[in-house]
Amino acid sequence: MKKWLCADVPAVNNEITAQFGELLGGVMLSRGITTLDHAREFFGCSSLSDPLLLKDMETAVDVIRQALDEGKKITVYGDYDCDGVTSTAMLFSYLDAMGAEADYYIPDRSEGYGMNLDALKRILDNGTELIITVDNGVSAIEEARYIKERGAQLVITDHHQPPQELPVCEACVNPHRADDNSPFKEICGAGVVLKLLCALEEDEEFVMEQYSDLAAIGTIGDVMPLINENRYIVRRGLENIRSSQNLGIAQLLKSAGSEPEKVTSTSLAFTVCPRINSAGRIANADKAVQLLLSDTPEKARLLSEELNLLNTQRRAEETKIMEGVEAQIKQRPELLKERVLVLSGEGWHHGVIGIIAARLLEKYGKPVLMISSENGEARGSARGIDGFSIYKLLDRCSMVLTKFGGHMKAGGFSLPAEKVEDFRQMVYGFCRECYPKMPEYTACADMEMTGDKLTMEQITELSKLEPCGEGNSVPLFLLKNCTVSAVNPLSQGKYTKLELISGGVRLSALCFGIPYAKFHAAAGSMVDIIATAEINEFNGKREVVLKVQELRPSDFREDRFFAAQRTYEEISRGEGCDSRLAPRVVPDREALKKVYDLLRQHGGKMSAEDMCIYGGSGLNYCMLRIALDTFASSGMAEISADAGDVRLIPVSQKTDLMASGFLADLRRSLSLT
Repeated sequence: MKKWLCADVPAVNNEITAQFGELLGGVMLSRGITTLDHAREFFGCSSLSDPLLLKDMETAVDVIRQALDEGKKITVYGDYDCDGVTSTAMLFSYLDAMGAEADYYIPDRSEGYGMNLDALKRILDNGTELIITVDNGVSAIEEARYIKERGAQLVITDHHQPPQELPVCEACVNPHRADDNSPFKEICGAGVVLKLLCALEEDEEFVMEQYSDLAAIGTIGDVMPLINENRYIVRRGLENIRSSQNLGIAQLLKSAGSEPEKVTSTSLAFTVCPRINSAGRIANADKAVQLLLSDTPEKARLLSEELNLLNTQRRAEETKIMEGVEAQIKQRPELLKERVLVLSGEGWHHGVIGIIAARLLEKYGKPVLMISSENGEARGSARGIDGFSIYKLLDRCSMVLTKFGGHMKAGGFSLPAEKVEDFRQMVYGFCRECYPKMPEYTACADMEMTGDKLTMEQITELSKLEPCGEGNSVPLFLLKNCTVSAVNPLSQGKYTKLELISGGVRLSALCFGIPYAKFHAAAGSMVDIIATAEINEFNGKREVVLKVQELRPSDFREDRFFAAQRTYEEISRGEGCDSRLAPRVVPDREALKKVYDLLRQHGGKMSAEDMCIYGGSGLNYCMLRIALDTFASSGMAEISADAGDVRLIPVSQKTDLMASGFLADLRRSLSLT
């Protein structure tokens, strides 16, 4: 369950809505684009800012040009994610085209992020005289010193936050340097390389024609905000991709079943980017670089097949790890009651645990830390929510960590395997102290809307927001008090199709997140939804279709639900609850009977959450869960760790649940007896 938020859109008699219409204009207003000047700034970026405004860019250009003139061997040192791979392919391709003796190196994930001394020794022993980093290097103090001691040169291009002390090098190009004067800071590693190439070539248009496709994939893959210069990079990149200029990209799209001429930033994020990332997650990212540098269709086809295979292996690893996670939660259901979910396993593939952390965050609505141990070392990946700082958490627990890094909503860390349980308890302690009341996981709509205003003409106007992605998401609309007129299965029941009436208009709505068997809003009921709106064309017929992201009954009180959920978890952790609240959240005999009747009616078909929302009992969530735990402890019911599966067990004799056992002990601990 997510907390719903909806932006407060200013009055409609605004110059923005007058210019762009109520729907597109309303979305723009909700995102802070409140004047025509702001709109021109948002839509109008048609070039990169001067690359020489980046600190050290001019020096970097001079060093690279001198190396080219003198025939020095140059090695591009990249990274194994999508941004690092595309950055490497861009710069190596340019150097190779310039006739340089060029090479590239991307570390294996087991080597860790960034430069390492063993790799540098091999690179320098092979005659490299200039190393250019892409998407890394700004924190490589020791490694930079080693390069200098070996008599080689180093140019750093990076976009990660720099430390106070910068590495010793000929040039360090990073928009986040404190002394950098470039106007746009949110470019990824590939964006920095794109600007480096513009500075080297002194012809932005030529560089955009040649390399914006790779830069766009790096920007999308690194989840950079699609605003300002990033919008321009991605827009130009999509134009190049649609004309199939890069054989490797075209082949990846073909293998994913996507048509280049219909590609969008969203489709790239779900087709090309995961396949490029799979190489670095499962094997070695070198395969992905080779694919992007392919000069024949046959080579591109073979390498694309390899990446598809690696992507399949990545999915298999995800399935294997998820099975391990589910087994662990089943064995230790108390893990789900904590403010933060901390899971650890032996031999979980460290290239995949970040994906699993994001998936578990979506499922359970709380921050997740995934830890994999192997050969005495543990490596972790964390994902968080708004209002909770992953970096602050890792920093507070840093005394047991050998390495950590991250930001507000994501991070990575390493620690000795024997310290994992100590780390878990430190995480719990930090949360008790700093986040006694955890923030809720949220779903954010751009504006409230009714169905009669979602016309094909207005929705077509929304395409002007493209490319959409991080920082410029596909618009989400809140529609309240919709009448469900029909509910039907879709794709053999894997999904649910609805007919809704809103604003006097009948609309089709698709629920890809809810199987038909788990859809509990009956025809004739009133629901609120958060959904995207698009135009669907099938057999020559065009219609507006809503894609539902969130759905719940129109009379649902989320404040009461979250308060009850929080109280249940506090009681489950042994933290107790306010004595004045206890009588309202701990079941008596009448409440137990209500829950038992619910189980007889809905057991095996509804989760505990759905029973609370759709069961019609009037019970709050805390009372419902305690009653279910009472039945489970006495052998009358079977409940999964997350209460997603709840069912009765036939019993042969009556049990006085109030007199002894789980509920009696709980009531005594809360001074209710």
